[in-house]
Amino acid sequence: MAERISMLSWVTPDLQVESVLDLTVDRIRSLNLDGLLLDLDCTLKDYHEQQCSAAVHQWIETLSTNGILLCILSNAKYARLKPLAESLGLPFVPKAFKPLPFGCQAGVRKLQLGSRRTAMVGDQLFADVMAGRLAGLFTILVRPTSDEEPWFTRIKRPLERQVLNRINGTSRHGFETTQ
Repeated sequence: MAERISMLSWVTPDLQVESVLDLTVDRIRSLNLDGLLLDLDCTLKDYHEQQCSAAVHQWIETLSTNGILLCILSNAKYARLKPLAESLGLPFVPKAFKPLPFGCQAGVRKLQLGSRRTAMVGDQLFADVMAGRLAGLFTILVRPTSDEEPWFTRIKRPLERQVLNRINGTSRHGFETTQ
């Protein structure tokens, strides 16, 4: 049993929220965080969308204005990620190779923060949460923004749901809202 708990710890997020928009300045500060590494697809925007919503732009502006440092961390290629990151005014790490921790470590260096003051935020247990945990970061799981995903993500979702049920218990969904 101890082995199973240990294995689950690599994909167990420290916090689950419905959306990045639930991560207010006060909430982030209450967690003693100064920076967020942000997954892009199905976290900040729907997979097929070319831009983030006005609400996400406003959220980024609010956090940045209040001193929260942000960096996009994605497995996407440089050419795809660069225009989006520039439109948001954020630094970025392309080809992060999540779930390996190296992209997270590069993001922490870009923000010039220690790992204890930085969180990895994303929609996937086996990519975002695992990468963050391996890098020693606080991890925040958000509900995917859309059901439309690339095939390689859709393949992982049934197993991810089973693991989330195990983590959260089958009687509750585990995600918080600020409403």
